[in-house]
Amino acid sequence: MDGHVLKKIREGKGLTQQQLADYIGKDRSLIAKIECEDASPSVDTAKAMGKVLGVDWTIFFADKCESNPQIQS
Repeated sequence: MDGHVLKKIREGKGLTQQQLADYIGKDRSLIAKIECEDASPSVDTAKAMGKVLGVDWTIFFADKCESNPQIQS
């Protein structure tokens, strides 16, 4: 997973790591680890993030963020 995908979408929605973590019931450190590519989200976590961020959860498992129109500026 490209952690920059999550960071770009999260920041685009004006959310902090803590806010996203609170919305999905996870610890902020998990969000940081995903964004730094030190961890990958579970399917359940990806679905929760997708719901909060308004994107298809499968983008968190895409190899190339550039090819996904949901995250392009």
